[in-house]
Amino acid sequence: MRAGSAEAGGDNGRTRPASGLTTGTGGDVQVDREGLARYLRHRRESLQPEDVGLPRGRRRRTRGLRREEVASLCHMSTDYYARLERGSGPHTSEQMVAAIAQGLHLSLDERDHLYRLAGHSPPVRGSESDHVSPGMLRILDRLHDTPAEVVTELGETLRQTPLGVALTGDAARLEGSTRSLGYRWFTDPASRRLYAPDQHEHLGRLWASGLREVATRRGPGSRAARIVDELLGRSEEFRRVWERQEVGLRPAPVKTFVHPQVGELELSCQVLLDPTQAHSLLVYTAEVGSESHERLQLLAVLGAEVATP
Repeated sequence: MRAGSAEAGGDNGRTRPASGLTTGTGGDVQVDREGLARYLRHRRESLQPEDVGLPRGRRRRTRGLRREEVASLCHMSTDYYARLERGSGPHTSEQMVAAIAQGLHLSLDERDHLYRLAGHSPPVRGSESDHVSPGMLRILDRLHDTPAEVVTELGETLRQTPLGVALTGDAARLEGSTRSLGYRWFTDPASRRLYAPDQHEHLGRLWASGLREVATRRGPGSRAARIVDELLGRSEEFRRVWERQEVGLRPAPVKTFVHPQVGELELSCQVLLDPTQAHSLLVYTAEVGSESHERLQLLAVLGAEVATP
């Protein structure tokens, strides 16, 4: 697109036309800086702290969220986010756009609009999407005192509550095939330490069964099929379990975790499905008054101490 006039700018040598549209890194992608800035401001001001699991505070006068709150939700510096709202930020990577879309709790349509404003093609929708729906995020944000996580059909953790991190570790930070618990199960012995040894054999069969079902459902070339190929080449145990041709195995209603700090925890797992995104919200609870419940409360205290600078 040719602009009628352009003004010199300091954004990596690119010019910014009066329309706000600039050429992206690919040379043919248009970045609408002014449109992006307006959209980010509007979305930030339309959200309330309770919408994203934050306390409101007694003297709050800000309309919507503060910039520093959004920056924290998006895992970026306040200065970086503020520059985007001013229309003077750098060309934003797809990873940053994805983080902003999740931090602002955007729907899929809103996310796609954000990508286009930032000069990127929206990600493909469907089973391999990592974008968690706003409704599921709202539920997760309210589970302050409960271990919970949003996972894909491949066991890839997308979001966790603080107590979820305290229970299973920060699994959402992992990348590549290692994001899948099923992949880690057969390639990283440390991933098994959190589960009771007498459950290991069943869990291995469970993961192989689940991978077979997902890979068949999604077809060749899918993320599931690629993980299967990698495991067949790396793990003799996986090859042995894979040859059993098992399907339909399901996890037990009660999972036994062996935590290095608080010991054994018997937790029930409740599952909420989002069929449009093939995501599941897993919520772990202990029977009130049980030893596991007491240990879970202790873990909440220990987790809070670790998270406090």
